[in-house]
Amino acid sequence: MESQIEPQKLFFQDDGLIPNHPSLPVLVYRSPVKKTESMEQLFASHGWGNNWTNGVYPYHHYHSNTHEALGVVSGTAMLQLGGPTGETVEVSSGDVLVLPAGTGHRRLSASSSFRISGGYPGGVSYNMRHAENKDRQLALEEIPSVLLPGTDPVYGVAGPLLRAWHIGKYS
Repeated sequence: MESQIEPQKLFFQDDGLIPNHPSLPVLVYRSPVKKTESMEQLFASHGWGNNWTNGVYPYHHYHSNTHEALGVVSGTAMLQLGGPTGETVEVSSGDVLVLPAGTGHRRLSASSSFRISGGYPGGVSYNMRHAENKDRQLALEEIPSVLLPGTDPVYGVAGPLLRAWHIGKYS
């Protein structure tokens, strides 16, 4: 990891099925991680636990009880963020996405070598919500109670996430 990378910020509106987050942006860090095989360890070292390495589902889904860090371990992929009316983002090895609670995401395509790691602040066990009315109603109640993380999953206690999401001493 080199000096801090200022992430790109993407804002998404509620599309009627996928709520997205009402105030926090998705953060897209371009290649801050050079030793991608240790992505899970990096996240865990900054308090983002319940880690896994696999892929991204090919259908719209989101987590309404926690924020999610996704770090590309290998390969490339086209992901759709924000639901059906959202934005397509190309990701590659070393990129990290931080999705605030409620942010829809799915895989549109991926290289055969694509692998991604996930982590959640405090190691929260994430729920799974889909682009369905019944899930949206539950999510609208859950999202406002999700606590802001105390650390950035890539840079720790002084990372760009804290400024972008106006947490702690940066607010």
